[in-house]
Amino acid sequence: MAGPEKNSEFLAEFLDDYFAESEEHLAGARRGLLALEHFVHQSNIDRASLDGLFRSFHSLKGISGMVGVRAAERLAHQMESYLRALRDWQATLSPEGMDALIAGAGLLEKIISEHRAHAPITDPSQLMARLDAIISEARNNRPVDNSTTGSVSTEPDPLRTSLQALAIGDGKNVWRFDFVPKPELSARGINVNYIRAGLQQVGELMHAAPRVTPEGGIAFEFLVSTSEEITSFPDLFDDGVTYARQVLLPAGGAATVDVDVAAAPVEPMTASYQALSSRASNMVRVDLARLDELMRMVGDLVISRSRLDERVKHLEAALPAPEWRPLQETSLAMERQLRDLREGVMRVRMVPIGEIFERMQFVVRDLAREYEKQVKLELSGHQTEIDKFLVERLMDPILHLVRNAVSHGIEAPNERTALGKPREGTIALRASAAAETIVIEMEDDGRGVDAEQVIARACAMGIGIRGRGAGAGARGSGVGAESISGPREYEKLTEAKIEKAENIDSAELLELICAPGFSTRAEADRASGRGVGMNVVSNTIRGLGGTLELKTEAGKGTLFRIQLPLTLAIADALIVQAGHHRFAVPQASVREVIQIDASEIKILENNDVIVYRGAALPLLRLTRLFGLPEDQREYFHAFIVGSGLNTVGIAVDRILGQREIVVRVINDPLIQVAGVAGATELGDGRAVLILDAAALARPAEGRRIAAHNNGLPRPSNKSVESRTDA
Repeated sequence: MAGPEKNSEFLAEFLDDYFAESEEHLAGARRGLLALEHFVHQSNIDRASLDGLFRSFHSLKGISGMVGVRAAERLAHQMESYLRALRDWQATLSPEGMDALIAGAGLLEKIISEHRAHAPITDPSQLMARLDAIISEARNNRPVDNSTTGSVSTEPDPLRTSLQALAIGDGKNVWRFDFVPKPELSARGINVNYIRAGLQQVGELMHAAPRVTPEGGIAFEFLVSTSEEITSFPDLFDDGVTYARQVLLPAGGAATVDVDVAAAPVEPMTASYQALSSRASNMVRVDLARLDELMRMVGDLVISRSRLDERVKHLEAALPAPEWRPLQETSLAMERQLRDLREGVMRVRMVPIGEIFERMQFVVRDLAREYEKQVKLELSGHQTEIDKFLVERLMDPILHLVRNAVSHGIEAPNERTALGKPREGTIALRASAAAETIVIEMEDDGRGVDAEQVIARACAMGIGIRGRGAGAGARGSGVGAESISGPREYEKLTEAKIEKAENIDSAELLELICAPGFSTRAEADRASGRGVGMNVVSNTIRGLGGTLELKTEAGKGTLFRIQLPLTLAIADALIVQAGHHRFAVPQASVREVIQIDASEIKILENNDVIVYRGAALPLLRLTRLFGLPEDQREYFHAFIVGSGLNTVGIAVDRILGQREIVVRVINDPLIQVAGVAGATELGDGRAVLILDAAALARPAEGRRIAAHNNGLPRPSNKSVESRTDA
């Protein structure tokens, strides 16, 4: 007999399966709802969309009942009832009904999440009552007799078979009733509505549809499930109804059959869910923690292979060439095989980013209604695959960007018309992958970011700004640059000094927008105004080893670009040396590696600058950033990181080579160092720090890191410095 611990372990695994299946059914429901919305106020609803939604909510009801999540079970049943009314032509899809279905899907997700977190469960009674009122009103507004209306199909209905199998699997009896309308029956008041009402007293009406008889007439077919042990319905024969008990064939036969109750007794059958699918599933659900463990083991193999490679190199001088070459070939073969294994494990962890994009359609829909705007969402690249770990953590950043685009960016329809724009605004979500990097873009065609308003708001909130100077003459030399802080000082500025809004670049503007507590809204609403959204976006992207860029043009729109590594576990890296110390630089963040002659370095306001591709490029020496001993050298190597105005060169003494490294993230805040993303181990057993190239490339971040690592006071987080425009 299984003990309590064994039962507890089984229950935990069972709940994990429930949560995973719920996510799948909810994802299918969201897709179905988006397709169904096009049929509002239409009588001819796409049957495939309706059947898919019905199956999703029916499955959610069943599995929620199995694990005891009664709130989800009740709500899913009520939503199923509305879908059944739509399918049986008892109701027409109304805007109120569509809103209730979307709200129900969101509430189902919330209830399941609350159950998972052991939090208090939200009561769905209010939404259920709303759905019930919509169903009742729709039925009251339908014609009394619709026996001669509706589309007729002679094709077998897969939903009928699926529902029949589910009901029998739940231990219920399923009966099929056929009604053929006739003039003499109609004269007695017996029509399809009369029969439907009578069958609803027998049990749960699962399915109703018209069909063409062999003689060319019209008949109506009903499926009714009941828990009662009823053997016959003799009174229905007088009303022109024939009936038969439904059973499933034993395993090996997937069809449902009609049994004539007068000719043969009904034998009990074991429910076979082969009726739900004619082919076996080729999918295996795996816990993400197991994949994490598998990736960790692959990482250990990578480190062991590096150690083997080091030993093989040391043996080159001690062994004859005929004996050493086979060792080298074996080591190289292991390297190729490990790379294939690593890529295979990574592919298993990959999921489409469409999981996030699809949810944004509901966000845009709700916010557009709330702000009385017309907005369409365009999706591209939603099949792009990234690590499941990244998908879960990208939800909030993308959600904040989309919310801001609707609330701040897209103008009201009348305002857009006055500006010569289409009344309907556009938000585009795009995703693409290149090598080891994924790029996600969120672009809108709204009003753009008002730099002057951002600066004014920053000053009013006491966030300091160090500009480039009031006029063009000060630009590039630093002359006239001054610190602006506080609302009183801002009010004293002349119009000429407000030209800082024209001189500020996108990187500096992004720093202001992402400052903690910053918001251009005086009052908060559901979508924005609390000053935490963009700060969350920035911190999350940085924490994932990525970069966030902003491009905006007044009156034209705004573009946010997120660049992230495809995975955070194992990466290719350049091994560099600076001040007798070795560092690893993720190769995905390096644009180019160049060699610099010491005589080519120019000093501009105590900053090193070189000419790179015909333009000035700021140069940061790694030895100075980390306070390491510096040797006089005739030449340096530098790796170029960043993009646009954030492009910088990081100077090092030497480039030692390229390695596949295992990323060990430093989570302890007591030992975290600015500019360091983590650590790794090379083949010789020594630990090597992994540089955060994105942090080094950010404006003024290099100076902050240098000040911090050399024991100097660190600049305030409220100070946003601009790099000298050389």
